[in-house]
Amino acid sequence: MSPEAVPPADCGLPAEALAYLDYVRVQKRLAARTLTLYTLDLQRLCAHAREAQLPLLQLGSGHIRRFAAQMHAGGRSARGIALILSGWRGFYAWAARQGLIAHNPVQDVRAPKAPKPLPKALPVDDAVRLAEHEQPGADPWLEARDAAVVELLYGCGLRVGELVGLDVAASSVAQQKGRGWVDLDAGEAHVFGKGGKRRSVPLGGAAARALAHWLSQRALPFGGGAGRLDDCALFVGRRGARITAQTVWLRLRERSSVAGLTTPVHPHMLRHSFASHLLQSSGDLRAVQELLGHASITTTQVYTRLDFQHLAQVYDQAHPRAHKKSGD
Repeated sequence: MSPEAVPPADCGLPAEALAYLDYVRVQKRLAARTLTLYTLDLQRLCAHAREAQLPLLQLGSGHIRRFAAQMHAGGRSARGIALILSGWRGFYAWAARQGLIAHNPVQDVRAPKAPKPLPKALPVDDAVRLAEHEQPGADPWLEARDAAVVELLYGCGLRVGELVGLDVAASSVAQQKGRGWVDLDAGEAHVFGKGGKRRSVPLGGAAARALAHWLSQRALPFGGGAGRLDDCALFVGRRGARITAQTVWLRLRERSSVAGLTTPVHPHMLRHSFASHLLQSSGDLRAVQELLGHASITTTQVYTRLDFQHLAQVYDQAHPRAHKKSGD
């Protein structure tokens, strides 16, 4: 271990904290950077203990929760607080093993929950551009397939697993294995979502046309290689086998780049775009929940935050009062 990894004796820590740092340095052979972070965490804990006018070894769970709340109110992220608590938890666990304390005061203290990031949705213009994109000189077979894939992901809000699991038609085998199917005559796609929950999603006109075109191309010779067409699978690859989720990811990423989108598109982004754009237009949260196959309405409600952001942006850009200075 390098000499600089040893915390200086004048770092302001009490003897028990220095003993713990010496233990993790020698026994756990921590890197210098990690030891520095442990030292900073303990210095932070000591500062809180001084404010509470208590020694480190007399702090209780209530004190630790208050310290975490103070850090949260001060703007520290949930992840940052969790890392600090982890460092403190390790110190008190060591102290308990040494018989210095009877109970680890950090044992049952948890960091605040990190806010769930908003799902990434494309602007409407970008989504439409991707759906309507036609690549000159592209393999017509691949072009027909990929166009239908985009229409089902964006036009129906399917998960990528639901998409690649689709069959050409309904069958007892498909239902037993949890695979969905399309019914062009009825204008519906039937899928099995999470937990094997079945739902029916209407096919829009663009999706139905793209699927009909793909089905007319699907069985034609393609790719130049020998292969056996999977008679059941709706979407197949160059050798006739059912495509994988990874294939869809790669093809979407390439297609979005060729279409001129600045954001690399992945399948779930099109599902988010479907939900966000539908909610912006209709405002019907329950309908969007049904179409997405969410078991709980709270899962769908995240899209109302996206919708509010859209409305706020429109207001900022268009409303005269949005630009009025406070001093006027």
